[in-house]
Amino acid sequence: MRVLLAVLLLALALPMTAAADHLDVIEFELNEGCSFDKYMKIVNDFNAQWGSQNGYKAEILTPIQSHNLVSMYWVGRTANAAAYGKAWDAWRDGLADPTSVSAKLWARFQACETNLGRRGYDTH
Repeated sequence: MRVLLAVLLLALALPMTAAADHLDVIEFELNEGCSFDKYMKIVNDFNAQWGSQNGYKAEILTPIQSHNLVSMYWVGRTANAAAYGKAWDAWRDGLADPTSVSAKLWARFQACETNLGRRGYDTH
């Protein structure tokens, strides 16, 4: 009976200890003169030139039904919070070199969008 109870408790505990994806969510609005197509070109370049090498994949959510039909949402996904931290360090460190992929992408993002807020989530 004790063995059965131990197996049952272990089986219930395993899903809770499994690693969860981490979501990096940034609310933003496009700047005047920046089209959605232009912005998506930057996002696609980000995924191809930086994200794929750093375990980070971004997608954009556009509102269809919302209390706010102007804001859009960047959703970046990493395997877990530790992978996000590693990617964040690589992004931040890359910004110090104006010739880096990070810095060049960041300049394009800044010209095209205004960030309004940032949140992080683990998915289960």
